Amino acid sequence: MKNSLELGLIGNCHISALIDEYGEIVWSCLPRFDGDPIFCSLLREHPAGEGAGYCSVELLDRVATEQSYLANTAVLVTRLTDKHGAVIEITDFAPRFHQYGRMFMPLMIIRRIHRIQGTPRICVRVRPLCEYGSQSCTITHGSHHVRYVAPSWTLRLTTDISVTAVLEETPFFLETNATLILGPDETIPVAINDLCRRFLDETTARWRDWVRNLSIPFEWQEEVIRAAITLKLNTFQDTGAIIAAMTTSIPEAPDSGRNWDYRYCWLRDSYFVVNALNRLSTTNTMERYLNYLINVVAGTPHAHIQPVYGIDGRARLDECELESLPGYRGMGPVRVGNQACEQIQHDVYGWAILAVAHVFFDQRLAHRGGEALFRRLEPLGEMAVTVHNQPDSGPWETRNNLRVHTFSSVMCWAACDRLSRISAHLGLTDRGVYWRDQADRIHETICRRAWNEKKQSFTAVFDGDSLDAALLLLHDLGFLSADDPRFAQTVCAIEQELRHGSYIYRYVETDDFGVPENAFVVCTFWYIYALAALNRGDEARDLFVNLLSRRNRHGLLAEHIDPRNGDQWGNFVQTYSMVGLINAAIRLSKRWDSAF
Repeated sequence: MKNSLELGLIGNCHISALIDEYGEIVWSCLPRFDGDPIFCSLLREHPAGEGAGYCSVELLDRVATEQSYLANTAVLVTRLTDKHGAVIEITDFAPRFHQYGRMFMPLMIIRRIHRIQGTPRICVRVRPLCEYGSQSCTITHGSHHVRYVAPSWTLRLTTDISVTAVLEETPFFLETNATLILGPDETIPVAINDLCRRFLDETTARWRDWVRNLSIPFEWQEEVIRAAITLKLNTFQDTGAIIAAMTTSIPEAPDSGRNWDYRYCWLRDSYFVVNALNRLSTTNTMERYLNYLINVVAGTPHAHIQPVYGIDGRARLDECELESLPGYRGMGPVRVGNQACEQIQHDVYGWAILAVAHVFFDQRLAHRGGEALFRRLEPLGEMAVTVHNQPDSGPWETRNNLRVHTFSSVMCWAACDRLSRISAHLGLTDRGVYWRDQADRIHETICRRAWNEKKQSFTAVFDGDSLDAALLLLHDLGFLSADDPRFAQTVCAIEQELRHGSYIYRYVETDDFGVPENAFVVCTFWYIYALAALNRGDEARDLFVNLLSRRNRHGLLAEHIDPRNGDQWGNFVQTYSMVGLINAAIRLSKRWDSAF
């Protein structure tokens, strides 16, 4: 059976795992999201019971499987049934809860196997790999543990089942419960069944407390809650960074070569995440990300910032192709690192300032922005002024074609516009006038150079005639009002040229890899925002309901959708897509006070 993206995500904001419908861990990295994938079968398929790079709990003679999350948590439950009617449940989670006045989130995945009925016979296979699937681990063991030793890490399996059964992968009858704790090479000095039960109860309660404090729309509550939990899982709490997706090299379309490593922090994507979570009234993620962003910006020479950084803030993300992993469904190459760190993308100045702007206006935050922080942002604004009409790679990161992208210029305008608003808020009148003048000048340049009279639309590049779905955000960003006829005309042009069925393509012109085959999910969400702004709510709701139907069984979305059959492609879980879901639901939902 081929790999698919019918996967559930567990994690604790330090490590994570993707688990398929049969209870196999197909992807998990150590010691953090961007680390060595100890379980990597997502990128190297194997027949049942063969191969390596996974952790499975197999029920012999299995005939059925069900899988779901415990409500309002990141705890995943897989129920397997055999041909004799025996049933087991596998409960998977990564501990996350408050302990000793701080968040406890160890490098630990717990698998609890529970007999529901009958006499199930199971086989446990723990087969980690190291060095990106190129090497097997050295294995040692004790009376209740197995150690998997790699050059850069050691994984310890602590269990209350027979160590021999694990090492030799011999089937055995499950009498009651069994526990597998995958974690650091440390002795667990208590009964692990009791530990598992306590950690599960604490983790479940913590997630439900977090969800209870969300401000969610009246409609699509379950969908929004799952999206919010997923966004939270994509945050690296230690530094505040937010990754674009958990995986590397899931192709955007079959055999397209568009295989990228998304386990890093894009300033653009991260802004959308913190903005969405802020709308749901959870501010902690935003505060931690802003600390990450401010530290990144402080370390950049001459106010030049990159579009993407490592989750530890490092600037170099050298990209290479691996031969050790064949790729998702055999569709390589598998890449590690991302060359986008070297690209020129002028929109980043806008995203950085838009994110930090929250600090000046949100009175819920413990640490508010003042003049000192504003002065540190001004060099970014000056860079935006300097580059607003200069060529770059654009928001879609084309690799070999630099042009003056309209959307990048709009984000340079947004940088100056927000600096003007911040300075006015701080009472810095002269700076407010200065930044308003800069914003107005850039606005005039965009309107003159990017408006195409023949198409009656803003175009992807200055003096061009191609279109870009990112221009659907012109109203959201405040560049045009909803009643500006140019906004409606641009939306109309985009739906004529970039809409394929129920989906919007980011563009349709040939790029470094040919013409895009699949639709970038978030672009359709942006189209929904635009329709809502133009009072075309019924159309927007229809498109939204269709996108909801394309999620996997757990309500999760990848980066791309094949408009021909609705299949998901691209890295998973994609934060851009989950943000789109939340923002669309907020815009389209009935109000609480008018829903009864």
